[in-house]
Amino acid sequence: MSQRKILITSALPYANGPIHLGHLLEYIQTDIWSRFQKARGHECYYVCADDAHGTPIMLKAQQQGISPEQMIAQTKIEHEADFAGFAIGFDNYYSTHSDENREFASLIYQRLDKAGHIKRKTISQLYDPQKNMFLPDRFVKGDCPKCGALDQNGDSCDVCGATYSPTDVKNPRSVVSGATPVLKDSEHYFFDLPAFSQMLQDWTRSGALQEEMANKLQEWFTDGLQMWDISRDAPYFGFEIPGAPGKFFYVWLDAPIGYLASFKNYCDNNSVDFDSFWQPDSAAEVYHFIGKDIIYFHSLFWPAMLEGAGFRKPNAVFAHGFVTVNGAKMSKSRGTFIKARTYLDNLNPEYLRYYFASKLTSGITDLDLNLDDFTQKVNADLVGKVVNIASRCAGFITKRFDGKLAAELAEPALLQDFIAAGDSIAESFEKREFAKAIRDIMALADRANQYIDNKAPWVLVKDDSRQQEAHAVCSMGLNLFRVLMHYLKPVLPVMAAEVEAFLNTELSWQNYQQPLLNHAINPFKALMQRVDPLKVAAMVEASTDNLQPTTQTSAPAKAEDTKPAVKPAAAGREPLSDTISIDDFAKIDLRVAKIVSASAVEGADKLVQLQLDIGEGEIRQVFAGIKAAYTPDDLIGRSTVMVANLAPRKMRFGMSEGMVLAAGPGGSDIFILSPDEGATPGMRVK
Repeated sequence: MSQRKILITSALPYANGPIHLGHLLEYIQTDIWSRFQKARGHECYYVCADDAHGTPIMLKAQQQGISPEQMIAQTKIEHEADFAGFAIGFDNYYSTHSDENREFASLIYQRLDKAGHIKRKTISQLYDPQKNMFLPDRFVKGDCPKCGALDQNGDSCDVCGATYSPTDVKNPRSVVSGATPVLKDSEHYFFDLPAFSQMLQDWTRSGALQEEMANKLQEWFTDGLQMWDISRDAPYFGFEIPGAPGKFFYVWLDAPIGYLASFKNYCDNNSVDFDSFWQPDSAAEVYHFIGKDIIYFHSLFWPAMLEGAGFRKPNAVFAHGFVTVNGAKMSKSRGTFIKARTYLDNLNPEYLRYYFASKLTSGITDLDLNLDDFTQKVNADLVGKVVNIASRCAGFITKRFDGKLAAELAEPALLQDFIAAGDSIAESFEKREFAKAIRDIMALADRANQYIDNKAPWVLVKDDSRQQEAHAVCSMGLNLFRVLMHYLKPVLPVMAAEVEAFLNTELSWQNYQQPLLNHAINPFKALMQRVDPLKVAAMVEASTDNLQPTTQTSAPAKAEDTKPAVKPAAAGREPLSDTISIDDFAKIDLRVAKIVSASAVEGADKLVQLQLDIGEGEIRQVFAGIKAAYTPDDLIGRSTVMVANLAPRKMRFGMSEGMVLAAGPGGSDIFILSPDEGATPGMRVK
């Protein structure tokens, strides 16, 4: 096998928010592939960086009363800590707000400009007269010009699905200040993307993309590529365009250049030849792992920029789907919008690495993190199958055979079957078919456990005449375990390191074919605990917005490309939610309920356990975060309103079977709703 030169990147997380489980799908997928390539002996580097520029960064820093530089520096520390917690093994984690990125952005722009690929023209944009700034599309709200729906984004309507220009919005207002924007002219700089149309059509069909992504991009070619606006006016946090005072590179121009910058920073500090990876005739391989939502930037704009500026294009862009939790989009109200840090505070990160690996394919379908399946699968596979092999054999080796494996194995042919599976498993890892690799590994684990069941070493050791056989069987079991853990090492690097210490050997592709014979091992220690459902429930509870909505208006995650987190509102009032139809409202079953009992929940700071009579003798249990506002005795006998058709949610303290309606910002300022006198349990509220 010849050594390859490989550079791998993940999409750059935006530097104005925490890492969550949706992000981690990508970084875990990329890290597994990177670890596999390194284990195979290739010269492989995995780099990433924080995406640190743009209007949202600037505005959020202003809200916090600090400089953008201070905010992105603190965010980088938090991101790196979260990634380290999940054993994401970057060779370099950098920032787009760096000297290297400034130099590369300027170089690429100047080469494109010299080649005639940069155009200039004056455009009219909406301008905030209070903040003295031009407003990107998603910083404008107003009424849809097509259907009249209120409070829609500046570029598209969530009600009728129409797309339009922010200048077409009726009754526009600035998300930043609430002021009515005005039209103002400004000269902008455009990248001539249409000039690269044929090259891009050929490249996207060359195998560089998954077929579904290539088909999706065909829509852009059918409609005709448009000039790409790459400039933004001051005030803006980013790099100023050379020779254009007050003009800044749009964040999506310098963000992918961050791949080059991060790698250049690594190369300069580690004596690696940067040019050998990025020159046009490079034999090295470059791969980008990204989410399907940013395929356009990475598969149209980015390769065209590289081509026009004299750099090589990536070998492939691997897109993946989104993460859903329990079959639905991640939700703060359900406690399924789970931050990386919240997960780490409750659960072993390698549980998630394994579960994601067991579901990941080379396709772009969404991956569902079903928390019940997650618990069952990790417990059954990792604890019940893999670790179980070692725990059943290691004690006998330590206690009865001086901690040394036998000089001969009981069934060498079985071990050869396990070793022979390595080629197929390696091929699955190479093709990013991690789910298939995991299935094959677990099938081998089943065979290993069946072998131990059949041989029953716990019976053999009781017969003095069969000690040698018991020794050979247990040694065989640990050799099978070693091969399995070698295959799982890219997925479970932390546990693999513990196994290496236990078996007193390295798990590598270079030595896994040779069995451990007459080999000393160390005493066995528990390698992994079962997933505790109570800890899963605690993680969900810690992720739940428990009747305490966020009232602070925050900027969008990334300039024009992401909706603002919340809508502007009058002072002291929580922002109104998006408009829904009468059919959507009709799905909510609100019922009058009588509180028949109430009690504080031991171990919970906010919760009160309520037993609610909703008519015809039916009693529902609900946990409500109202402890700071009400004593349990004050609640008994009161009538209130509850959501009766909300899916039950398993909490650490029991099952919550609905939700009590309340108003207020939270804490002691919570007011549960009560119907007028005469309303009886079970009456529908409509």
